[in-house]
Amino acid sequence: MAIDALRLERLNAYYGQSHVLHDISFALPDGQLLALLGRNGAGKSTCISAITGLVSPRGGVSVFGTDVAGLQPEAIARAGVGLVPQGRRIFPSLTVRENLVVAQKRALNDGGRKGVGEWSLPRVLALFPRLQERQRQLAGSLSGGEQQMLAIGRALMGNPRLLLLDEPSEGLAPMIVAEVGRIIADLKSKGLAIVLVEQNADLALALADRVAILTTGRCVVDADIGSARANMDDLMRHLGVFKVAGTGERT
Repeated sequence: MAIDALRLERLNAYYGQSHVLHDISFALPDGQLLALLGRNGAGKSTCISAITGLVSPRGGVSVFGTDVAGLQPEAIARAGVGLVPQGRRIFPSLTVRENLVVAQKRALNDGGRKGVGEWSLPRVLALFPRLQERQRQLAGSLSGGEQQMLAIGRALMGNPRLLLLDEPSEGLAPMIVAEVGRIIADLKSKGLAIVLVEQNADLALALADRVAILTTGRCVVDADIGSARANMDDLMRHLGVFKVAGTGERT
């Protein structure tokens, strides 16, 4: 029986006394992409923080069969989890190359690991030709799209088996969003398991094998993409998106 890349079992999370996540359960098979969707404030980013140890969870969090609930973020990264955080959080005063090399050194200092395809600096730069051209440029001077590519490349330098992407299309022009989508599809084709948190439902559903939707900290949809598409009206209602009567447009 195949081991899931990620499995949450009755996951709860709190900010102080505030109960934010309520018994979240879903699983992601290895090599697939799960779109984690929901309205603003639904708990998506908190769920990512609980998986990565940035928020202390209560309940089950396993990565490739290893229980990681309650571990420090460094230990969870060693278990094979890479994070592309919302807002990118690159080091603006370092060059593109330095951002990538620092991530690799940190991964090695944390014990390192072999990941899907064994990502290296040349391979990451080959995936992102723009970064290769700008590798000696300060990261803070890059465009928003280039910074997002750098954030993804930095996560890959840790050689993850499971990649968590938190709002990678946020603030990007449609042409750049399409390019980011192509990159994510390429990573999935290479066997990387991916959790994609997105407000752009069209982008997420085009890439997804599975869909989970959160509403006020509860999982209200957990389905494969075929079942999700067969119930698209319900899906869009949970996301607060509705079709305009008599048209194919959404509002």
